[in-house]
Amino acid sequence: MISLRSLNILPGKESLSRIPEGKVLINTINAHSYNIARKDLAFSDALHGGDYLIPDGMSIVIACRLLKAASRPKERIAGWDLFVFEMERLNERGGVCFFLGSGDAVLEKIHKRCAVDYPNIVVKSYSPPYKSEFSPEDSESMVKAVNAASPDLLWIGMTAPKQEKWTFSHWKELDIHCHCGTIGAVFDFYAGTVSRAPLWMQKSGLEWLYRLMKEPRRMWRRYVIGNTKFMLNCIGEIFR
Repeated sequence: MISLRSLNILPGKESLSRIPEGKVLINTINAHSYNIARKDLAFSDALHGGDYLIPDGMSIVIACRLLKAASRPKERIAGWDLFVFEMERLNERGGVCFFLGSGDAVLEKIHKRCAVDYPNIVVKSYSPPYKSEFSPEDSESMVKAVNAASPDLLWIGMTAPKQEKWTFSHWKELDIHCHCGTIGAVFDFYAGTVSRAPLWMQKSGLEWLYRLMKEPRRMWRRYVIGNTKFMLNCIGEIFR
């Protein structure tokens, strides 16, 4: 079972520059993914099995402090922060970036925006079928698409826990020598199909509230019930 007390979580944004080159899997964790991983062993294994874990939520930052965890990040590192950092660094030297996930319409918007924001990056992408579980044939096609591109940076965007579990289970098949980040909603944020919270809300740790206000029917269970469950789970860690 996953435990915040023992997870190895990056301490801050400056630590992103210290991640070594090569084949590296970077996952994110927030209150929602922590709750899921408490019950989903395959997801827990995927988070533990990655190379680096970033705290994508102030709830994780605060909880690690209160629990006196082995890792006590000093700030939130959003998936967006990871995305911008890696894209800017790749743009400096030039290379190929591959986006795996989302639909064709979103990927088209990503291609167009990247051409403006990151002119030295060649963008390639693949839209997997929209289904709860991929067949072996689906996964084979996805792996082949990534390997054929030979990317210098790989993004996986299929929402948690699907993206983390798929990437971890096919990690050995992915013939890459680059950083890979599972960043979910960042695909939509960058494409402009979903808006991010105002900067003051991001800095205040209230981005979750903005998403709840924007999509109450879809997000109320995740944030209203989920945040309560997160607090109870953290209390449970104290007495374990």
